[in-house]
Amino acid sequence: MSTRHNMKKSIKDYDLNNKKVIIRVDFNVPIKNNEIQDDNRIIKSLKTIKYAASHGAKVILMSHLGRIKSISDKENNSLKIVSYRLSELLNKEVIFINNTRGKELESAINNLKCGDILLMENTRFEDLNGKLESSNDDTLGKYWASLGDIFINDAFATSHRAHASNVGIASNLDSGIGFLIEEELEKLMLVTNNPEKPFVVILGGSKVSDKIGVIKSLVSKSDYLLIGGGMCFTFLKALGYNVGSSILDNESIDFCKSLLLDYKDKIILPTDFITSKKLGVTPILKNINEFDSDDIGFDIGSETIKNFEEILSNANTVLWNGPLGYFELEVYSSGTRQILNYLSNIDKKVILGGGDTASSAINFGYKDSFTHISTGGGATLELIEGKSLPGIEVIDDE
Repeated sequence: MSTRHNMKKSIKDYDLNNKKVIIRVDFNVPIKNNEIQDDNRIIKSLKTIKYAASHGAKVILMSHLGRIKSISDKENNSLKIVSYRLSELLNKEVIFINNTRGKELESAINNLKCGDILLMENTRFEDLNGKLESSNDDTLGKYWASLGDIFINDAFATSHRAHASNVGIASNLDSGIGFLIEEELEKLMLVTNNPEKPFVVILGGSKVSDKIGVIKSLVSKSDYLLIGGGMCFTFLKALGYNVGSSILDNESIDFCKSLLLDYKDKIILPTDFITSKKLGVTPILKNINEFDSDDIGFDIGSETIKNFEEILSNANTVLWNGPLGYFELEVYSSGTRQILNYLSNIDKKVILGGGDTASSAINFGYKDSFTHISTGGGATLELIEGKSLPGIEVIDDE
């Protein structure tokens, strides 16, 4: 990764007093039956929000929530529920406006006093009439920018996308990054620039094709690449193993073959699995060469866990992206859980990529056990791959 991402202006570079400060946050939290299931993303944004409010800003918060494809999607994806939780966490009233534009929003913003906090409705509601938010509509970006004086991007997880609510606004206003993005860039630099060796990468998740770019960029930098999750079966198939009815990414088999030829000593694959004929059937531990044609591997087995731990014991830097099994079900969670537990007990730099890896770590009680748990999924992977992130690239340079 080049240094261009970290020479950006930050919220600390601006005098915020009496200024209308638009902060793009990431409140894309899981909601079930009108209950927030995990408020980690809201908590992560508090530092930037509190800093702005305490420095006299009139704070205008913007976020997306879910995907909005039809009118009915609006009912389950209003940020109103988030405004209540945010208000509890800040111990202060948050003004919620259930519009993304118009008179009511404009007059509420004009009536803000220094230190007030306003949250406007889900930016993706603008996707209903022609994907204006997701396609970074020029007019929408200009309109949103007209509501404020300064723009701060603190939504790392959407920084790999050019939307009206990040790139659109930043193109029209003085801009900087918030504390969350600052921390993400600083911590992810530990693995993207010169990771302290031995550098071990753990990759899981289901599809190889989603991670080809990341695999290519990491396999040469790392000392070992441990592969688990659904994606390992495509590698094993490439080596000629019968993987039964396990998940396969057929179009990536040739890629796996050539990678295994070039890096056969670096790539470490599982040797045993927790298998089942289908979900809900009693699981059986099987060696990779014992698979029947209807066996499905749902988690790595005990021998693999031991092999992985042995390699990790010598590492100085570890990067992990993607769970090692179908961790959502207790019976297939032990691979992910045991490796989390092992890594939480070694005093080394351990960085977890976002998405499922982050949520499994937090759900299993390892929220504060590592050097860094990234809030980004795709953004983290693209940054590690060396791609530039449009939502950060557009921010004013120092």
